[in-house]
Amino acid sequence: MKAYDLKKGNVVEHNGGVYQIRDIERSSPQGRGGNVRFRFVMCAIPGGAKLDASFDGDDDLREVDMSRRQATFSYKDGEAFVFMDDEDYTPYTLDADAIGEAAGYITDGLTGIYVQLIEDAPVAIQLPQSVALDVVETPPELKGGTATKRPKPAKLSTGIEIMVPEYIGSGEKVWVNTTTGEFAGRAD
Repeated sequence: MKAYDLKKGNVVEHNGGVYQIRDIERSSPQGRGGNVRFRFVMCAIPGGAKLDASFDGDDDLREVDMSRRQATFSYKDGEAFVFMDDEDYTPYTLDADAIGEAAGYITDGLTGIYVQLIEDAPVAIQLPQSVALDVVETPPELKGGTATKRPKPAKLSTGIEIMVPEYIGSGEKVWVNTTTGEFAGRAD
């Protein structure tokens, strides 16, 4: 596939790795005979490491066929995470390296996860936009704390720490944005 044909979300092979294109910048020089250049922001599959790469419009990149299956987190087998396909109940096992930082958002029975498959082998997951997690430990609210918007640290049931508003206490459930890792509101 030529670089000018690629769109956001395409999965390509580059330097022996597999990457999903997240952002595209197109630049066309004004000088004589300037070729159109494309700058891609790509994320490695698995792992999610970011890579910036530039290509000429007619550079060839091999597109990799990737499919996504909706799944539910089933259980943890040692260091591996096991997800169950929502339609045909196929189990997908991914090790902790493939999950990466997403492990901090995975709770028992979490739904809305997409397992990304390349040639029917699971390589990565895509989390829902936000997840509800329990606050395990946070400092108590200070008197008059609701008048100011000072955030405080809170440790969540999965082990990650986020900043929450002063009025959130231990034992409450909160929504956490999985993209930014920030507090997104109280959960019922």
